[in-house]
Amino acid sequence: MARSGGKWPFGPALAAALLLASAAPAAAQFLGIFGFPDEPPHAYSDDGENSHAHKAHRSSHHESRHESDRESRREAKHRKREAARDRSPPKGPFQIVVAIGPQEALLYGQNGLIERAPISTGMPGHPTPMGVFTVISKARWHASNIYSGAPMPFMQRITWSGVALHAGPRPGYPASHGCIRLPEDFAVRLFHTTKVGTRVIVTREPVAPVEIASAKLFVPKVAEEKPVTVAAADTGQTAVSFAAKTSATSSAAQPSATEAPTAADATGAIAAPPAEQAPASEPPRPTGPISVFVSRKQNKVFVRQGFEELFDMPVTIADPDRPLGTHVFTAMALQEDGKAMRWTVMSIPSDYRRHRSEARKRQHGRKSTENDEPAPHPEAAAAALDRITLPPEALERISALLIPGSSLIVSDNALSDETDESTDFIVLTP
Repeated sequence: MARSGGKWPFGPALAAALLLASAAPAAAQFLGIFGFPDEPPHAYSDDGENSHAHKAHRSSHHESRHESDRESRREAKHRKREAARDRSPPKGPFQIVVAIGPQEALLYGQNGLIERAPISTGMPGHPTPMGVFTVISKARWHASNIYSGAPMPFMQRITWSGVALHAGPRPGYPASHGCIRLPEDFAVRLFHTTKVGTRVIVTREPVAPVEIASAKLFVPKVAEEKPVTVAAADTGQTAVSFAAKTSATSSAAQPSATEAPTAADATGAIAAPPAEQAPASEPPRPTGPISVFVSRKQNKVFVRQGFEELFDMPVTIADPDRPLGTHVFTAMALQEDGKAMRWTVMSIPSDYRRHRSEARKRQHGRKSTENDEPAPHPEAAAAALDRITLPPEALERISALLIPGSSLIVSDNALSDETDESTDFIVLTP
């Protein structure tokens, strides 16, 4: 560009404008690379194309990352399903323990602990009752008829007065109106594992079943065999076979109404009476596990089957003024070809002695010398059994009905008022 007289041919303002115009592409490129600290670099692209390209790249990157995350989650779920499929399903009898102190629920089966989960129990003023319960009804979807229709999904009721296990919020401390709130996934698994009649034990601290053996625990009654004389149809001679004393065998031993009496019938050969002629006092055939409850306070033994009352009788308890404790014995499995039963026991810590000690402190205004009751153990449960004597007739009837899943509850306490014709035994512990 030519100059005239050493001066620019245009004014200073125009020169400055030309300098800015020539520097603009470089400045834009510089800002497009670095930008300002609080702005994205694509905000300063020269024509917008770089901005769109960057957005497209970033979107593609995010989509790829999300797809990878989804794949990882799918693979994790698949591995979890495969692992669950490889595991054999847990076997009962099942028992649920609700521990209020640590706020957790534990599920036990035939081979011990299956699973544990955090819970939320009753808040002050609405405590969850402690003691021995069973699941008395179940509903996948339930709304509370006490608290404005509050949802109680996967509900398992343990009292008719409004206490149940169900899925619900767990803030990390007791917050319910007496129910036991469970994590949803645990509530679902528990709902599909247990059934009506499953034992539920609510304690302050966790308890666990332990193996126990005692001569006082019930054993299955093995069917006796006796000779039954039957006639040989073609020879007129008699043959001796052995048959269990059951109504089915007795019926099979009788000739049908269309058959002619055989020689053996005519001569008064030994044959069991028909089923309809069986003695009325014979106990019913087992239709499910039985529950036996021995109360030191009531000095009785009570027997139920499927929530139905069978009978009750007085018992003899040695040293009746001394506490027995509360112990829940469960028949887990048959042994020795059905001639024996494997038993476990859960012994529930009792506050009986502590409450009595505190009452004496308040009454006498001095420190009591009594110690708190020691933690229960199998020896204490066996010692409690050794002090109890049941009538022979009760033992006979119980043994005839005994199957895995049956239970024996021993307690100093009486039956709760919650126990009725539509529950198993409910025993509250202080």
